[in-house]
Amino acid sequence: MRAVVLKDFGPPDRLTVAELPDPHPAPGEVAIRVAAVGIQFLETQIRSGMMRGALGGAPLPVVLGKEIAGEVIETGAGVDTALLGSRVLATTGGTGGYAELAVAPAEALVPVPDGLDFPDAVALYRYGATARGLIDTARVTAGDRVLVQAAAGAVGTILVQLLKRAGATVIGTARGADKLALVKELGADHVVDYSLPGWTEQVREVAQGAVDVVYDHIGGELGRESFSLLAVGSGRQIVFGFSSGQPLDVQPMELFARGSTLTGFSAGLIWNRPAFARELVTDVLGLAVTGEIKPVVGQSFPLERAADAHAAVESRSTVGKTLLVP
Repeated sequence: MRAVVLKDFGPPDRLTVAELPDPHPAPGEVAIRVAAVGIQFLETQIRSGMMRGALGGAPLPVVLGKEIAGEVIETGAGVDTALLGSRVLATTGGTGGYAELAVAPAEALVPVPDGLDFPDAVALYRYGATARGLIDTARVTAGDRVLVQAAAGAVGTILVQLLKRAGATVIGTARGADKLALVKELGADHVVDYSLPGWTEQVREVAQGAVDVVYDHIGGELGRESFSLLAVGSGRQIVFGFSSGQPLDVQPMELFARGSTLTGFSAGLIWNRPAFARELVTDVLGLAVTGEIKPVVGQSFPLERAADAHAAVESRSTVGKTLLVP
Protein backbone atom coordinates (compact mmCIF):
# COMPACT_ATOMS: atom_id res chain seq x y z
CA MET A 1 0.00 0.00 0.00
CA ARG A 2 1.00 3.64 -0.36
CA ALA A 3 1.36 5.72 2.78
CA VAL A 4 2.71 9.11 3.84
CA VAL A 5 5.80 8.59 5.99
CA LEU A 6 7.43 11.00 8.43
CA LYS A 7 11.08 9.97 8.72
CA ASP A 8 12.29 12.89 10.82
CA PHE A 9 10.81 16.02 12.37
CA GLY A 10 10.85 19.28 10.47
CA PRO A 11 9.01 21.31 7.81
CA PRO A 12 6.17 19.90 5.67
CA ASP A 13 8.54 18.44 3.06
CA ARG A 14 9.54 15.82 5.61
CA LEU A 15 6.31 14.02 4.59
CA THR A 16 6.97 11.64 1.70
CA VAL A 17 4.99 8.84 0.05
CA ALA A 18 6.37 5.31 0.29
CA GLU A 19 5.25 1.74 -0.33
CA LEU A 20 4.64 -0.14 2.92
CA PRO A 21 3.33 -3.62 3.75
CA ASP A 22 -0.44 -3.85 4.05
CA PRO A 23 -1.55 -3.74 7.71
CA HIS A 24 -3.72 -6.51 9.14
CA PRO A 25 -6.01 -6.21 12.14
CA ALA A 26 -5.10 -7.57 15.55
CA PRO A 27 -7.81 -9.08 17.76
CA GLY A 28 -10.55 -6.51 18.32
CA GLU A 29 -9.55 -4.48 15.26
CA VAL A 30 -10.64 -4.06 11.66
CA ALA A 31 -8.76 -3.09 8.52
CA ILE A 32 -10.23 -0.26 6.47
CA ARG A 33 -9.73 0.77 2.85
CA VAL A 34 -9.30 4.48 3.46
CA ALA A 35 -11.39 6.88 1.37
CA ALA A 36 -10.68 10.10 3.28
CA VAL A 37 -8.38 11.19 6.11
CA GLY A 38 -8.85 14.27 8.24
CA ILE A 39 -5.78 16.39 8.98
CA GLN A 40 -5.56 17.80 12.49
CA PHE A 41 -3.61 20.92 13.41
CA LEU A 42 -1.95 18.86 16.14
CA GLU A 43 -0.47 16.62 13.45
CA THR A 44 1.33 19.58 11.90
CA GLN A 45 2.79 20.34 15.33
CA ILE A 46 3.87 16.71 15.74
CA ARG A 47 5.52 16.75 12.31
CA SER A 48 7.41 19.94 13.14
CA GLY A 49 8.72 18.40 16.36
CA MET A 50 6.91 20.90 18.59
CA MET A 51 4.53 18.25 19.97
CA ARG A 52 6.49 15.07 19.37
CA GLY A 53 5.37 13.79 22.76
CA ALA A 54 1.86 13.40 21.32
CA LEU A 55 3.15 10.34 19.45
CA GLY A 56 3.07 8.51 22.77
CA GLY A 57 6.55 7.13 22.28
CA ALA A 58 5.99 5.80 18.76
CA PRO A 59 9.40 5.83 17.01
CA LEU A 60 10.23 7.39 13.66
CA PRO A 61 9.61 6.69 10.85
CA VAL A 62 5.88 6.94 11.45
CA VAL A 63 2.66 7.31 9.47
CA LEU A 64 0.54 10.07 10.99
CA GLY A 65 -3.25 10.18 10.85
CA LYS A 66 -5.99 9.56 13.36
CA GLU A 67 -9.41 10.21 11.79
CA ILE A 68 -10.39 8.12 8.77
CA ALA A 69 -13.41 7.03 6.76
CA GLY A 70 -13.74 4.09 4.43
CA GLU A 71 -14.88 0.50 3.96
CA VAL A 72 -14.13 -2.39 6.32
CA ILE A 73 -12.21 -5.05 4.35
CA GLU A 74 -10.92 -7.36 7.09
CA THR A 75 -11.81 -8.20 10.67
CA GLY A 76 -9.54 -9.38 13.46
CA ALA A 77 -10.22 -12.16 15.92
CA GLY A 78 -13.29 -11.56 18.02
CA VAL A 79 -14.83 -9.02 15.62
CA ASP A 80 -18.17 -9.67 13.94
CA THR A 81 -17.57 -10.46 10.26
CA ALA A 82 -20.90 -8.75 9.47
CA LEU A 83 -18.87 -5.54 9.53
CA LEU A 84 -17.17 -6.51 6.27
CA GLY A 85 -18.16 -4.07 3.53
CA SER A 86 -19.65 -1.53 5.94
CA ARG A 87 -19.02 2.20 5.54
CA VAL A 88 -17.50 3.59 8.71
CA LEU A 89 -15.73 6.40 10.46
CA ALA A 90 -12.86 5.29 12.67
CA THR A 91 -10.14 6.56 14.94
CA THR A 92 -6.77 4.84 14.69
CA GLY A 93 -4.58 4.41 17.71
CA GLY A 94 -3.11 7.80 16.85
CA THR A 95 -1.02 6.84 13.83
CA GLY A 96 -1.46 5.03 10.53
CA GLY A 97 -4.25 7.03 8.89
CA TYR A 98 -2.30 8.76 6.09
CA ALA A 99 -2.45 5.62 3.96
CA GLU A 100 -4.51 3.58 1.54
CA LEU A 101 -5.19 1.00 4.28
CA ALA A 102 -5.37 1.42 8.06
CA VAL A 103 -6.41 -0.53 11.15
CA ALA A 104 -8.65 0.72 13.94
CA PRO A 105 -10.40 -0.63 17.05
CA ALA A 106 -13.77 -2.12 16.17
CA GLU A 107 -15.41 -0.75 19.33
CA ALA A 108 -14.94 2.83 18.14
CA LEU A 109 -16.44 2.47 14.64
CA VAL A 110 -19.25 4.84 13.69
CA PRO A 111 -21.49 3.90 10.74
CA VAL A 112 -21.63 6.43 7.92
CA PRO A 113 -25.32 6.89 7.08
CA ASP A 114 -26.71 6.61 3.58
CA GLY A 115 -26.83 10.00 1.92
CA LEU A 116 -23.49 11.16 3.32
CA ASP A 117 -20.22 10.72 1.46
CA PHE A 118 -16.91 9.89 3.14
CA PRO A 119 -15.31 13.37 2.92
CA ASP A 120 -18.35 15.06 4.46
CA ALA A 121 -18.50 12.40 7.17
CA VAL A 122 -14.85 13.02 8.11
CA ALA A 123 -15.47 16.77 8.19
CA LEU A 124 -18.14 16.20 10.84
CA TYR A 125 -16.48 13.37 12.72
CA ARG A 126 -14.21 14.23 15.64
CA TYR A 127 -14.79 17.97 15.44
CA GLY A 128 -18.55 17.47 15.33
CA ALA A 129 -18.36 15.62 18.61
CA THR A 130 -16.02 18.32 19.94
CA ALA A 131 -18.50 21.05 18.99
CA ARG A 132 -21.31 19.21 20.77
CA GLY A 133 -19.16 18.84 23.86
CA LEU A 134 -18.19 22.51 23.79
CA ILE A 135 -21.82 23.62 23.77
CA ASP A 136 -22.64 21.39 26.72
CA THR A 137 -19.56 22.57 28.64
CA ALA A 138 -20.53 26.24 28.33
CA ARG A 139 -24.18 25.50 29.19
CA VAL A 140 -25.31 27.56 26.20
CA THR A 141 -28.99 28.48 26.22
CA ALA A 142 -31.26 30.43 23.88
CA GLY A 143 -30.42 34.11 23.87
CA ASP A 144 -26.78 33.76 24.93
CA ARG A 145 -24.37 36.03 23.07
CA VAL A 146 -21.56 33.76 21.95
CA LEU A 147 -18.21 34.68 20.41
CA VAL A 148 -16.62 31.94 18.29
CA GLN A 149 -12.98 32.62 17.52
CA ALA A 150 -11.62 31.25 14.20
CA ALA A 151 -15.18 30.44 13.18
CA ALA A 152 -14.18 29.43 9.63
CA GLY A 153 -12.07 26.55 10.92
CA ALA A 154 -12.90 22.85 11.20
CA VAL A 155 -14.48 23.15 14.65
CA GLY A 156 -15.82 26.66 14.18
CA THR A 157 -17.88 25.89 11.08
CA ILE A 158 -19.76 23.17 12.96
CA LEU A 159 -19.95 25.10 16.22
CA VAL A 160 -21.57 28.13 14.58
CA GLN A 161 -24.34 25.97 13.13
CA LEU A 162 -25.01 24.04 16.33
CA LEU A 163 -25.08 27.25 18.36
CA LYS A 164 -27.72 28.70 16.05
CA ARG A 165 -29.80 25.56 16.51
CA ALA A 166 -29.51 26.16 20.29
CA GLY A 167 -30.93 29.67 19.86
CA ALA A 168 -27.75 31.62 20.60
CA THR A 169 -26.76 34.94 19.04
CA VAL A 170 -23.50 34.03 17.30
CA ILE A 171 -20.60 36.38 16.61
CA GLY A 172 -18.02 34.64 14.45
CA THR A 173 -14.50 35.90 13.96
CA ALA A 174 -12.15 35.07 11.09
CA ARG A 175 -9.44 36.65 9.00
CA GLY A 176 -10.34 38.04 5.57
CA ALA A 177 -13.49 38.64 3.54
CA ASP A 178 -13.82 35.12 2.12
CA LYS A 179 -13.75 33.45 5.53
CA LEU A 180 -16.15 36.00 6.97
CA ALA A 181 -18.55 35.37 4.10
CA LEU A 182 -18.49 31.63 4.80
CA VAL A 183 -19.18 32.14 8.52
CA LYS A 184 -22.10 34.40 7.67
CA GLU A 185 -23.44 31.83 5.20
CA LEU A 186 -23.35 29.21 7.95
CA GLY A 187 -25.73 31.29 10.03
CA ALA A 188 -23.64 33.59 12.23
CA ASP A 189 -25.59 36.71 13.20
CA HIS A 190 -22.49 38.89 13.03
CA VAL A 191 -18.95 38.48 11.68
CA VAL A 192 -15.81 40.36 12.71
CA ASP A 193 -12.27 40.28 11.33
CA TYR A 194 -10.06 39.74 14.37
CA SER A 195 -6.93 40.69 12.40
CA LEU A 196 -8.04 44.32 12.16
CA PRO A 197 -7.41 47.01 14.78
CA GLY A 198 -10.39 47.67 17.01
CA TRP A 199 -11.98 44.27 16.47
CA THR A 200 -13.01 44.02 20.14
CA GLU A 201 -14.95 47.27 19.85
CA GLN A 202 -16.80 45.86 16.85
CA VAL A 203 -17.75 42.84 18.92
CA ARG A 204 -19.04 45.04 21.74
CA GLU A 205 -21.07 47.04 19.24
CA VAL A 206 -22.81 44.08 17.61
CA ALA A 207 -23.27 42.32 20.98
CA GLN A 208 -24.69 45.51 22.45
CA GLY A 209 -22.23 45.15 25.30
CA ALA A 210 -20.38 42.13 26.58
CA VAL A 211 -20.67 38.50 25.47
CA ASP A 212 -21.81 35.60 27.61
CA VAL A 213 -19.56 32.91 26.15
CA VAL A 214 -16.23 32.86 24.32
CA TYR A 215 -14.90 29.81 22.51
CA ASP A 216 -11.13 30.15 22.24
CA HIS A 217 -8.61 27.78 20.74
CA ILE A 218 -6.19 30.51 19.67
CA GLY A 219 -4.84 31.61 23.04
CA GLY A 220 -2.10 34.23 23.31
CA GLU A 221 -3.02 37.89 22.89
CA LEU A 222 -6.25 37.18 21.03
CA GLY A 223 -7.35 34.96 23.88
CA ARG A 224 -6.63 37.77 26.34
CA GLU A 225 -8.59 40.25 24.24
CA SER A 226 -11.48 37.80 24.08
CA PHE A 227 -11.44 37.46 27.86
CA SER A 228 -11.90 41.22 28.15
CA LEU A 229 -15.20 40.91 26.28
CA LEU A 230 -16.87 38.62 28.83
CA ALA A 231 -19.86 39.81 30.80
CA VAL A 232 -18.87 40.61 34.39
CA GLY A 233 -20.37 38.15 36.85
CA SER A 234 -21.53 35.55 34.33
CA GLY A 235 -19.10 35.30 31.39
CA ARG A 236 -17.67 31.90 30.47
CA GLN A 237 -14.57 31.34 28.35
CA ILE A 238 -13.98 27.83 27.06
CA VAL A 239 -10.37 27.14 26.08
CA PHE A 240 -9.77 24.12 23.85
CA GLY A 241 -6.37 24.81 22.33
CA PHE A 242 -3.76 27.44 21.57
CA SER A 243 -3.11 27.50 17.83
CA SER A 244 -1.18 30.76 18.26
CA GLY A 245 1.51 28.75 20.03
CA GLN A 246 0.92 30.63 23.28
CA PRO A 247 -1.54 29.41 25.94
CA LEU A 248 -4.09 31.83 27.35
CA ASP A 249 -2.60 33.63 30.34
CA VAL A 250 -5.28 34.61 32.85
CA GLN A 251 -4.51 34.80 36.55
CA PRO A 252 -6.87 33.47 39.26
CA MET A 253 -7.35 36.93 40.76
CA GLU A 254 -8.59 38.22 37.40
CA LEU A 255 -11.30 35.57 37.41
CA PHE A 256 -12.14 36.44 41.00
CA ALA A 257 -12.39 40.17 40.22
CA ARG A 258 -14.61 39.69 37.17
CA GLY A 259 -16.69 36.79 38.44
CA SER A 260 -15.91 34.96 35.21
CA THR A 261 -15.48 31.25 34.56
CA LEU A 262 -12.53 29.84 32.62
CA THR A 263 -12.90 26.21 31.58
CA GLY A 264 -10.46 23.98 29.76
CA PHE A 265 -11.88 21.46 27.33
CA SER A 266 -10.12 18.46 25.81
CA ALA A 267 -11.62 16.23 23.14
CA GLY A 268 -10.17 13.35 25.13
CA LEU A 269 -13.02 13.88 27.59
CA ILE A 270 -15.28 12.58 24.83
CA TRP A 271 -13.08 10.04 23.06
CA ASN A 272 -12.10 8.24 26.24
CA ARG A 273 -15.76 7.19 26.38
CA PRO A 274 -16.33 5.41 23.02
CA ALA A 275 -20.06 4.84 23.45
CA PHE A 276 -20.62 8.50 24.36
CA ALA A 277 -18.47 9.68 21.44
CA ARG A 278 -20.40 7.44 19.04
CA GLU A 279 -23.68 8.92 20.29
CA LEU A 280 -22.51 12.49 19.70
CA VAL A 281 -21.09 11.75 16.25
CA THR A 282 -24.19 9.85 15.17
CA ASP A 283 -26.35 12.80 16.20
CA VAL A 284 -24.24 15.27 14.19
CA LEU A 285 -24.17 13.01 11.13
CA GLY A 286 -27.95 12.73 11.32
CA LEU A 287 -28.30 16.50 11.28
CA ALA A 288 -26.21 16.61 8.11
CA VAL A 289 -28.30 13.96 6.39
CA THR A 290 -31.48 15.94 7.08
CA GLY A 291 -29.84 19.17 5.91
CA GLU A 292 -29.96 20.86 9.32
CA ILE A 293 -26.21 21.46 9.30
CA LYS A 294 -23.71 21.65 6.47
CA PRO A 295 -20.31 19.92 6.47
CA VAL A 296 -17.51 22.16 5.20
CA VAL A 297 -14.63 20.48 3.36
CA GLY A 298 -12.47 23.42 2.46
CA GLN A 299 -9.71 21.59 0.61
CA SER A 300 -8.66 18.05 -0.33
CA PHE A 301 -5.23 16.73 -1.32
CA PRO A 302 -3.98 13.38 -2.66
CA LEU A 303 -1.44 11.48 -0.56
CA GLU A 304 1.38 12.77 -2.77
CA ARG A 305 0.57 16.32 -1.68
CA ALA A 306 0.44 15.71 2.06
CA ALA A 307 3.22 18.28 2.50
CA ASP A 308 1.09 20.88 0.72
CA ALA A 309 -1.85 20.00 2.95
CA HIS A 310 0.23 20.51 6.11
CA ALA A 311 1.62 23.79 4.78
CA ALA A 312 -1.90 25.05 4.06
CA VAL A 313 -3.13 24.15 7.55
CA GLU A 314 -0.12 25.80 9.19
CA SER A 315 -0.56 28.97 7.15
CA ARG A 316 -4.15 29.27 8.42
CA SER A 317 -5.29 29.86 4.86
CA THR A 318 -7.72 26.95 5.04
CA VAL A 319 -11.43 26.88 5.81
CA GLY A 320 -13.43 24.04 7.27
CA LYS A 321 -11.82 20.60 7.22
CA THR A 322 -8.67 19.72 5.28
CA LEU A 323 -8.52 16.16 3.93
CA LEU A 324 -6.18 13.70 2.33
CA VAL A 325 -7.90 11.50 -0.24
CA PRO A 326 -5.92 8.33 -1.10
